[in-house]
Amino acid sequence: MKRTNGLITRFIYNFTQKFTRGQNIVIYTYIMTRGFIDCHCHLSANEFTQDIDNVLLRAKKAGVKALVAVTEGASEFEKVIQLSKTYPGFVFPCFGIHPLQGSGQDLHSVKVQDLEPFLPLFQKYRDYIVAVGEIGLDFTPWFANTAQERDEQIKVFMKQLEISKELDLPVNVHSRSAANVTIATMKELGISQALLHNFAGKPSVAMEGVQAGFYFSFPPAVSKNEQRAKLIKQIPLEHICLETDSPALGTDKHVRNEPGNIMICCEYIAKVKGISSDAVMEVTTQNALRLFSKLKS
Repeated sequence: MKRTNGLITRFIYNFTQKFTRGQNIVIYTYIMTRGFIDCHCHLSANEFTQDIDNVLLRAKKAGVKALVAVTEGASEFEKVIQLSKTYPGFVFPCFGIHPLQGSGQDLHSVKVQDLEPFLPLFQKYRDYIVAVGEIGLDFTPWFANTAQERDEQIKVFMKQLEISKELDLPVNVHSRSAANVTIATMKELGISQALLHNFAGKPSVAMEGVQAGFYFSFPPAVSKNEQRAKLIKQIPLEHICLETDSPALGTDKHVRNEPGNIMICCEYIAKVKGISSDAVMEVTTQNALRLFSKLKS
């Protein structure tokens, strides 16, 4: 296998010397579809601080070709940029302020002041980031139980949607207990390039997103959730991407999840749809390259 891969690599290098940059992108896209793209993971999370090199090595061995690394708060912005510089062509950074801020007992609904001081960073690193995310809405009652908190979340969400339009970037979106409002808000602002990660809304709501051209991704944890199968079955494969949401949402909530586990969601989607894992891998990777166009450059 290693010898064959080496021959293919040399052939591709020699072959592509004869083509223009645009033609090379087409060839590169074909190569990339022979592996996975993790469209939503948290590489800047503290859980990965001690052994990120080994984590990414295992991901590569598992066939992962690219990682779209999202942030939850502004304190991660510089860290995710550094990861992209340390692992060029493999880690692709996003900037975003999550609808929930803080952690543990301090977890609270986002406020406009959580975003505003860091708006200049979106412009500063516009050439580096491949999407705006993780952004969205989380109307879980114990985190956002007042109309004021929900309105504040919508303001932060809309501001970041406007940034994505200004920078011509897709959005990487969180939606919990707010599927209708999330999709309606994006449609209202004319968003056309969006990934709704770990989507758990009703199939009818998901189909509204499909009609708007949005994509949906599912982490390994869904393989333990039979209710999600109905949703996955209804969404066309041409609108599905793969994600791990690592270090969270693995098959065992007590074990750290990693990008290398992406095959689990691939195989589950294949099982639900009654098709091969290879077909899921190829189509979802094509979808990811279409959505996150900067991955091709």
